Amino acid sequence: MSGYSGNNSTKILAQSVPNTLPLLPLVSVVVFPYHVASFSVHRKPNINLLNSLPTADTMLCLATQRDQQAETIKGLEDLYPIAVSGRLIHKMYLPDGTIQCAVQGLTRVKLKKMTSLDPFAVAEVTPARTVGGDDESPAMMRLIQEALEKFETLVSLDPAYSNELVNVLKMNIRGPGRFADLLATYMSLPVKVKAEILCELDCKKRLKQVIKLIEDEIARLAVDREVQMRTQVAIEKSQREYFLRQQLKAIRSELGDVEGTEAAIEKLKERMDAARLPEPARKECEAEIDRLSLISEASAEYNVVHTHIDWLLSVPWHETSIDNLDLKRVRAVLDKDHFGLEEVKDRIIEFLAVLKLKKELKGPILCLVGPPGVGKTSLGRSVAHAMGREFQRISLGGLSDDAEIMGHRRTYVGAMPGRILQAMKKSGKANPILMLDEVDKLSQSLRGDPAAALLEVLDPEQNHQFVDRYLDVPYDLSRVLFICTANMLDTIPGPLRDRMEVIRLAGYTLEEKEAIAKRYIIPRQIENAGLKPGNVKFPKATIREIVRGYTREAGLRNFERRIAGICRKLATRVAAEEINLDAEVIIKPDDLLEYLGPRLWLPEAGARKPEIGVVSGLAWTSMGGDTLLIESTRYPGKGNVKVTGSLGDVMKESVSTALSFVRSNAAALGIPVEDFEKYDVHVHFPEGAVPKDGPSAGVSITTALTSLYTGKKVRGDIAMTGEVTLRGKVLAVGGIKEKVLAAYRSGLKEVLLPKLNDKDLKDVPEEAKKALTITLTEDVRENLSKAIIGLDLQIPTPAKKTRTKKKARKSGRDTEE
Repeated sequence: MSGYSGNNSTKILAQSVPNTLPLLPLVSVVVFPYHVASFSVHRKPNINLLNSLPTADTMLCLATQRDQQAETIKGLEDLYPIAVSGRLIHKMYLPDGTIQCAVQGLTRVKLKKMTSLDPFAVAEVTPARTVGGDDESPAMMRLIQEALEKFETLVSLDPAYSNELVNVLKMNIRGPGRFADLLATYMSLPVKVKAEILCELDCKKRLKQVIKLIEDEIARLAVDREVQMRTQVAIEKSQREYFLRQQLKAIRSELGDVEGTEAAIEKLKERMDAARLPEPARKECEAEIDRLSLISEASAEYNVVHTHIDWLLSVPWHETSIDNLDLKRVRAVLDKDHFGLEEVKDRIIEFLAVLKLKKELKGPILCLVGPPGVGKTSLGRSVAHAMGREFQRISLGGLSDDAEIMGHRRTYVGAMPGRILQAMKKSGKANPILMLDEVDKLSQSLRGDPAAALLEVLDPEQNHQFVDRYLDVPYDLSRVLFICTANMLDTIPGPLRDRMEVIRLAGYTLEEKEAIAKRYIIPRQIENAGLKPGNVKFPKATIREIVRGYTREAGLRNFERRIAGICRKLATRVAAEEINLDAEVIIKPDDLLEYLGPRLWLPEAGARKPEIGVVSGLAWTSMGGDTLLIESTRYPGKGNVKVTGSLGDVMKESVSTALSFVRSNAAALGIPVEDFEKYDVHVHFPEGAVPKDGPSAGVSITTALTSLYTGKKVRGDIAMTGEVTLRGKVLAVGGIKEKVLAAYRSGLKEVLLPKLNDKDLKDVPEEAKKALTITLTEDVRENLSKAIIGLDLQIPTPAKKTRTKKKARKSGRDTEE
């Protein structure tokens, strides 16, 4: 809000400007002399200034800030040198903490010195002497008249200016300087330009500067009007061309001559006939082609419709690959590409066997679950190679928009089909192998749930009528073999998990890693480094040293990186002519210090020294199996229990259950009952940044607490897993194979497992079974006796049912109870 005041009080105040004034820096407005402006103040120093002033008729300095983004000023260099002295008319406090104020400009002043910045700015000022302010010569009056006429032209061209402004200007012609200020006040100019006008003290130059700005604005408006007229002409021309094209189409039809757009339409119809589309797709395609024939090529809608038709004709509807049903050859290809993974290979062979007998079979939905680096993704390519099918990989990691699966509706700009149909188009076949990679990494957002969108895709009973929102016609996905991969099942929604056949891939044993390294990894990395395959040797001892000392993992990803690093260093030495390319190089275990640096894991690092209150548990994560250290300590207190380590609710409950068991069996364990009230207990699970949950650490926690209260040490070469009940029963847990392999990799000697998991030991590799002593327990007291040194417990044996005979009352026959 702004206005203009020309009363006599302004002159009186202008003559008595103090040498020192509180300074109000402005960023979005420029106040000219005699100008009344209203604006809001939100910056703290400015609010402090207004709070210190009375409500009205208080003088202050209104200066324009150079950097409009800066929150504060540091000195005069941040302000334009010429400011305006003004008076505060009124101020109003708003609910959001800001102040709405109105000020009136009085006269120009020159900023001399900044005397204060805190709590608000204060400056010394001197009057700014203007030149030619009272010039009323004929030449000056002609210049004022020219400015008025040009401003009238501007008002007539720009509807943003009111016609009343011209009348206001005619009544306020009081010298060139004041008239230029009035014009600058009413014009829509940037703050920087207005500040430069304020700083101009020569009134004639100031007026000429304003006239130049008015001329520039008139020129810009003329260009805008010309562009608008040209646009209108282009629209009329487009309509005219449309009618002419329709007439031309009729003429060419009479002559039998088909060219241009008509030729493109005919080609689309030929493609449609060759594609042998299903009836719903054919009807949609015919309707779109008829619609395209009525649209001008210059129209934006033409490209939208043409792209839709092209997608309908590009996705494969009937073209299929011929499956290789020679089961022996398929098995040989799978064995050549991947070592182990027998369960997955058997499932593929079973699928092909049924397909060979039945000739037609809906594709199964396989889900390969395992830690990184075990070969899940590469296995999909190998299966496609063995079956002779096309292969496409779709990465689902981080996907949060269901339109990525179901496609975008054509009403959106840049719409396109979902990733499923994009992959089908790239494959060119109706029966490819589609790998949905990282299906456990899907997430939800306001744009939908991709996991819910996959329910239709991965349901063999529904996916033969899959409808992508872009194509908007049913598409048959039943012939596609879907292979999903995931690191863990917990994050996959139940309905989606129910549609998949889960095949678990555990980590590799040392012997399996050695075989895979010799057969696949080492030859591949030697070739990638440009070395000769037969000249670089990795003995068995070297491979085992890399596995044990540099790559403790379930898969082989880091192992391959280590081999690649060694090969690159060898290639560097060959390129530098330090060694001969044809010379045989044997990488010995002692050479690894030079190539890979110091060992990352010490030999047999898993076997610790016996300690009190410290137990090795076994965990199952998305990275495979791992050992989990559980620490406990006590100190004088009141019997409180503290648990740390980024734990979930289930794990916290396991601590409570374990403590309850220990307290209820204190007498049998030789623990003074008063100790539970005399000491506070702290149970910690290291690697606190890693979230942990699940009940399988129950026996480990019970062992740690028993060791803590009895003061007896726990063996450092033993690990255990299992859920514990209040009665001390050990219940079954998951991930037995992965956990046993983790203990095997860590160099432990004995593993305590729940007896109810006996059936899962068949999946554990034989080399792990031979290296470890595996003990099955059904009561946690057995774990305590095995793990805690010097603890002698009487383990209760299950009561056997007695068989007695008694006489049946009516029949007279013997019955057994």
